[in-house]
Amino acid sequence: MIVGVPTEVKTREYRVGMIPAGARMLTSRGHKVLVQQGAGLGSGIADETYKTAGAEIVGGADEVWKRADMIFKVKEPLPEEYPRMREGQILYTYLHLAAAPQLAAELVKRGVTGVAYETIELDDGRLPLLQPMSAVAGRMAIQVAATYLEKEKGGKGILLGGVPGVRRGRVAIIGGGIVGQHAARMAIGLGAMVNILDINPDTLAYVDDIYQGRVNTLYSDPLSIEESVIRADVVVGAVLVTGAKAPRLVTEDMIKRMEPGSVIVDVAVDQGGCIETCHPTTHDDPTFTVHGVIHYCVANMPGAVARTSTFALNNATLAYGVRIADQGIVAAASADRHLAKGINTYKGKITHKAVAAAVNADFVPFANL
Repeated sequence: MIVGVPTEVKTREYRVGMIPAGARMLTSRGHKVLVQQGAGLGSGIADETYKTAGAEIVGGADEVWKRADMIFKVKEPLPEEYPRMREGQILYTYLHLAAAPQLAAELVKRGVTGVAYETIELDDGRLPLLQPMSAVAGRMAIQVAATYLEKEKGGKGILLGGVPGVRRGRVAIIGGGIVGQHAARMAIGLGAMVNILDINPDTLAYVDDIYQGRVNTLYSDPLSIEESVIRADVVVGAVLVTGAKAPRLVTEDMIKRMEPGSVIVDVAVDQGGCIETCHPTTHDDPTFTVHGVIHYCVANMPGAVARTSTFALNNATLAYGVRIADQGIVAAASADRHLAKGINTYKGKITHKAVAAAVNADFVPFANL
């Protein structure tokens, strides 16, 4: 199979879909790897390193997309990339189609096989290809929030960890999954007071056990969310429903009642966001203010720490990608039910139930096609 690695085009997206170790693994198995010139530079990977690993460096994105049977990416294609996609081509990347109906329609129209990192799911519900970026985003959320709490950034001028004799910052984390747990770890490390809310009692018990009382765990109901949000200096949105749009759990009325200069970081924004007042932003213009509250809603947060993120992501994505290249999508998905859940579009149909419901399209199981 010919595998292509184009340069990411999203604003300040410095990650790359494949590291040289991936190119070496694929080429050693008889596949051909095409890497767009300069694709890895944002992650500190030179073209020569890819060449040494057996990849071919090509001049532009058009050639990569035209020649490749399978595309390794990080972020979903943007409109400028839609014309490059073609029938039967395998697109292996984060898609987040529930929040991108136009992209879903393009993949269907063009007959692209869309394999979404974020919906490859294990039997216990874990999302192995989403976990590394969730960990990065969770940790970054607290770094970002601590910065924007500073007065010169428009915040209320609070140090999250406080100092003796002065109250510590209050952090409310909505969602106790990978994002929420890593955000809690960072917030605790800075000395903040942390509430973490989730609807799964087992998750709350796990968090309580791991942090041994250093986190206040709350069942996520409307009243608990309201009370936690209103009192918080920082709110982190960390809710995920696999393949579907994130539920809106924090209302505009709650935001109105927060103190001016508080900070919201909605990590769920790439799935539509779990905070009513949020909309996607970019690293070029990351924040906006609503009712005096600073909102940070960058949809590709891990792109800011590209080297860490690229290597962490490839550690998770490569094995499944090699399997697809070796066997083809049908045989690979037939042999691995976890991988099969990652197929969102195939032969002009939506093949993931939650995605189909989110974009108001017909659902056709992959096995039927």
